[in-house]
Amino acid sequence: MRAARHRIVSALAAVVALGALAAVAGCGASATAGRPAADGQPVRGGTLKFAVSGDPLCLDGHAISSGLNQFLGRIAYDTVTTLDRDGNPAPYLADSWTVSPDGKTYTFKLKPGVTFSDGTAWNAEAFKVNLEHMRDPKTKSPLAAAYIAPYKDSKVVDDRTLEVHLSYPYTPFTYVLAQSWLGVLSPKAIKESPQTLCAKPITTGPFEVESYHRNQSITYVKRKGYNWAPTWLNHTGEAYLDRIEVTIVPEAVVRFNALNSNQYDITDLVPPQNAKAVEANKDLTFENLTRTGHPNAIWFNTSRAPLNDLAVRRAVVAAVDVAAVAKSVGFGYFPVKDNYLASNSKYYDKTTEGILKYDVPLANQLLDQAGWTARDAQGYRTKAGKRLSLALPTVESATPSPQLVQIQGQLKSVGIDLRIEQLPQAQVTDRRYAGDYDLTSGYWHTNTTDVLYIRYSSAEISTSARIGQNASYLKDAKLDDLLLKARQTPDGPAAAKLYSAAQHRLIELVPALPLWEANAQWAYHKRLHGVAVDTSHPQPVLTGAWLASR
Repeated sequence: MRAARHRIVSALAAVVALGALAAVAGCGASATAGRPAADGQPVRGGTLKFAVSGDPLCLDGHAISSGLNQFLGRIAYDTVTTLDRDGNPAPYLADSWTVSPDGKTYTFKLKPGVTFSDGTAWNAEAFKVNLEHMRDPKTKSPLAAAYIAPYKDSKVVDDRTLEVHLSYPYTPFTYVLAQSWLGVLSPKAIKESPQTLCAKPITTGPFEVESYHRNQSITYVKRKGYNWAPTWLNHTGEAYLDRIEVTIVPEAVVRFNALNSNQYDITDLVPPQNAKAVEANKDLTFENLTRTGHPNAIWFNTSRAPLNDLAVRRAVVAAVDVAAVAKSVGFGYFPVKDNYLASNSKYYDKTTEGILKYDVPLANQLLDQAGWTARDAQGYRTKAGKRLSLALPTVESATPSPQLVQIQGQLKSVGIDLRIEQLPQAQVTDRRYAGDYDLTSGYWHTNTTDVLYIRYSSAEISTSARIGQNASYLKDAKLDDLLLKARQTPDGPAAAKLYSAAQHRLIELVPALPLWEANAQWAYHKRLHGVAVDTSHPQPVLTGAWLASR
């Protein structure tokens, strides 16, 4: 029961809360490879110190949707496919594949010679077991299961060949198989000891998990004999590093200070207020990269009053000066959004820009038209004696999120009462999946424009049998039809037309308040070389990374 709870709690992590930054003291010391690379050649050995912002609560990628798995997954896992530098599906643990004319059968030819760290061979049966594990209700997968939802069954043709059958054509299939959450696990461990996968997954990746202490640390050691990195990485053979020691440091300012003082070699989630200092530091490299998928937003629960009224949703969007909030809390590092798809996503339609605008007179007009004309003693709008109030449950912290506090003030100016309810993580999660909220905040990153289906198809509304990610509880037949057809259509002009129509339909429906791009901001010391940027997630890949002496 406890493992199940951790999986459900971690599911919320991919919908990253818009939290405040706090500071406390304390970090460990760093160790490097210990000798210079005077000729610029990679140094073998050494321990990389990595400070990360949180704990995924489970290391079984199939059982979580934690955003941390974007980079943690690349340390230990390999995937069946990858995306090349042009963003197209390419071979990884599958050497090649073919698709039937009806788009419902994929035949994969698998890479020979690959093994899991327990000695089990990577083969067609292992691939089949992994697909079944992703969709098994016992796994309680909040993400991998959704990404392979059209999966029907598989047939082992021979040791290296798996024939995969889908219930309908699904073009995103080879894209999603490249994501960290769909990395492959030992079929032996899945069958014999699935309860151990959260703490110590058995994988094929360049590093294997040595130890995991929840909310404290994760230690990885180099995998001996590894030699099957994806082509785009330009790396052959084993990883250069001997160890990667991950320390969980939730406080952003502490991570920044510890990086500056050489206690860590690399950190995720650089605080925006410190980004300029990192950029100016000649000893550090700063990455500020946009995640494909859905930008940061505040989703509206359209299944209940008052946000089941389109006029109220439009009024909320018109009442918030997102650019002012972004400037205040993002220090110039939060690119403002006014639509529902990241600007670097495939089939992004620029003609959706500039339609949803900050317009306080319009907000007041819409609320008047919706019947919220009376005011109570505190100045909030009322109708039939009931206040226009919106509840946003968020994870408790020392102080409320500064961006939410600013939005709260802006909404108050038009008579809307935004209640920021700080609660324990478990309660926030329970309310999220029960639909017991008016607003919920975050982003959703994936490497395909099918993110619009995941976030807005009525088929993705949570039920007692399955965790869904349609947090707005949006139900629109026209949008459902567009999104289903889009995922069934091969890449090309027809898919572009469908996705364009879907983006415009979302602008009409206003299921959320768009905020800013979900940028990944991370930094590392220049003594750390060979850090690659993943092609599916804008995050560090450390297979070919190495440490020079200070």
